[in-house]
Amino acid sequence: MKYENWLAEWNDTCIKPFMKERTIIKYNTLIKTKIIPVLGEYELGELKLPVLQRFISDLTRQYAPSTVESVMSVLKGSLRSAVKMGLIEREYTHEIEGPKVEEKPVESFDREEQKKIEEYIINKKENKLIGILICLYTGIRIGELFALTWDDIDFGKNLIYINKSCHDSWGKDGYKKVIEKPKTKSSKRVIPLPKQLIPFLKRLKKNSANEFVIYGIDKPITVRSYQRTFERILVKLDIPHKGFHALRHTFATRAHECGMNAKTLSEILGHKNPLLTMSRYAHSMLEYKSDMMNKIGKLLQ
Repeated sequence: MKYENWLAEWNDTCIKPFMKERTIIKYNTLIKTKIIPVLGEYELGELKLPVLQRFISDLTRQYAPSTVESVMSVLKGSLRSAVKMGLIEREYTHEIEGPKVEEKPVESFDREEQKKIEEYIINKKENKLIGILICLYTGIRIGELFALTWDDIDFGKNLIYINKSCHDSWGKDGYKKVIEKPKTKSSKRVIPLPKQLIPFLKRLKKNSANEFVIYGIDKPITVRSYQRTFERILVKLDIPHKGFHALRHTFATRAHECGMNAKTLSEILGHKNPLLTMSRYAHSMLEYKSDMMNKIGKLLQ
């Protein structure tokens, strides 16, 4: 069987029934643009280490490590499934030398920048901007924010339930808001709300005519347009550019500074384990480290 034909069958039987729409689209794009043009005509049995290694090495010269890593994921998944199906005796993807993908440094806002952002939102009194405060004080992802409905907020117990996510999708019929399961099993969680955030949420609910917490006046707000709104706010406040995800990192940094233990923070963020949380955020707290070092330095007096 040619690899191109197997990829089509693998996509129908192993990807579409089980993967999220975004993953399916991503895989199909990689298959169509990166894999089939080079490997599509190979017989499955011909895809041995020399062929695969040459393919990955050529890709590495042309594309970013993250792109090459994504292609390798497709190779691994499809060829391992081919082994399970008895189409080939073994696969060689675990022996491929690929580029090392360095994790991007965690960016968060310092306390002064955070204060500027909060004061701007409070003074602006624009309902949709309250979503930024929600992310700053719960650490939820932007996809989780836009999937929130009022049923997910318990004002009696001051709890917020994270049980779904969403992303933008454009097709023949225009824009569509796609609601999906959370990123991982651990992403489904319950977060206690700071009591200081409750008045903002109640004000937002009072002026809301839609089931979604963050929504436009007469039409949905796209995730991308909300990100651009946040970018414009940073420009107005003369704050160096950081992505929207920096709000989540900022929450984690402030929580750790306040003494929240790693396990609790991990559960609130929806991480699989506390080690992941600490490895990702411990090094980002330079401001906190400086304060602690200065306290120690007082002994010198």
